[in-house]
Amino acid sequence: MLKGKLKLPDKARRVFPDRLGSLVAGLHDREDENGGSDPVFESGEELGIIQPNGAEFDKGNDYQYQYEYDDGGDDGVGVNGKINKEEYKVRKGPEKDGAGQLSAMAFIAADEKRSDLEYELSQKEINLEKLRRIATTGLPEGGGLRATTWKSELTKENDDALNSDGLNREGDVAGPLKRQGISHEDHPLSVGKASAWNQYFQHTEIADQIDRDLQRTHPNIKFFSGDSSFSRKNRNAMRNILLLFAKLNPAICYVQGMNEVLAPILYVFSTDSNEQNAANAEADSFSCFVRLLSDSVDHFCQQLDNSPVGILSTLSRLTDLLKLNDEELWRHLEFTTKVKPQFYAFRWITLLLTQEFNFQSILRIWDSILSNPSGVQDMLLRICCAMLLCVKSRLLGGDFAANLRLLQHYPEINIEHLLQVARDLSPQDASCYPLSM
Repeated sequence: MLKGKLKLPDKARRVFPDRLGSLVAGLHDREDENGGSDPVFESGEELGIIQPNGAEFDKGNDYQYQYEYDDGGDDGVGVNGKINKEEYKVRKGPEKDGAGQLSAMAFIAADEKRSDLEYELSQKEINLEKLRRIATTGLPEGGGLRATTWKSELTKENDDALNSDGLNREGDVAGPLKRQGISHEDHPLSVGKASAWNQYFQHTEIADQIDRDLQRTHPNIKFFSGDSSFSRKNRNAMRNILLLFAKLNPAICYVQGMNEVLAPILYVFSTDSNEQNAANAEADSFSCFVRLLSDSVDHFCQQLDNSPVGILSTLSRLTDLLKLNDEELWRHLEFTTKVKPQFYAFRWITLLLTQEFNFQSILRIWDSILSNPSGVQDMLLRICCAMLLCVKSRLLGGDFAANLRLLQHYPEINIEHLLQVARDLSPQDASCYPLSM
């Protein structure tokens, strides 16, 4: 079992079977909607153009939104947060006084949550149970609370390992690496694995692939895209992290899509209001990126595909979870339309849903995933199952092609509703499956 064995800078001593390739079908086809030109942003607005995924609220009007478990169809509100014209008139909420009261209550609740987080994080010994309970409802923007909470959750079980397996291990020396010479027998055309030239050319190919992928990483967010020194610095940090991970894990190497998993981590840590923490964002991001990937590294090992920790087993767990909570939908997908989870859920699981929602929604989803006491994979599978349940009526009415298209291009949905559905699912027997984190 390989879970939890990815290391920070250390001799790469593990051997994994190669499983290179794209995790995202058609990721190369994702192009900037602006035709490659730099997006226009105002200074200091990193996520200004990002709207929450799902229902959009007009500042001038307040409406009461009622989200139902299934699609509402023509009867009113569906899980995608869309209301027909007639329902707008019927469901118009209170006027300014009522709206102001709701806004005040929401502000008070957010302020209390922020105070609770600040208190818990200020303690000498953090109570992770309380921290998780707060984080699962969503972490507030600003103040570095999300960054500190994510670090606490991702390193909570890895501190001892990091201290013992870091650069203090015997044989490792802190400081610049020593330059190694090349023997006269080695030459640029050598294909031997031990050849320094061969390793150099392989490294160059990986670096080129990473550079191409980084150019396509969230092209509508100036933190990642553009020619400014700010965005170039962030892309360079991501490049360093992905290259180091590839060199320390040569059998896994770099797989297209890892850049998408790294992006939320680096963004959150780099935008920490604490200047010292923000300055260390690259190192902290690498540590947490390794910890997060260690939870799913077995998914990339072909020899473990049919083992209890392989990707096929994880997909089977998703199928079992769906059957437990909605047998009708399970039968329709499994036997009627034969839409197997391998066709859509492989990307959902391996990339932690980073390709299915907008960036702001990803951060909110990760608040719940990382704070789940049963582990990242448990909450991830719950959300994947909830995604199926929230489009149940459309799936039941669709054929193979329509359902596959729907699940590979998941529609907009209210994220809070989706997470609530995920939390309300009947759980599987945890004893049957190994839990991580």
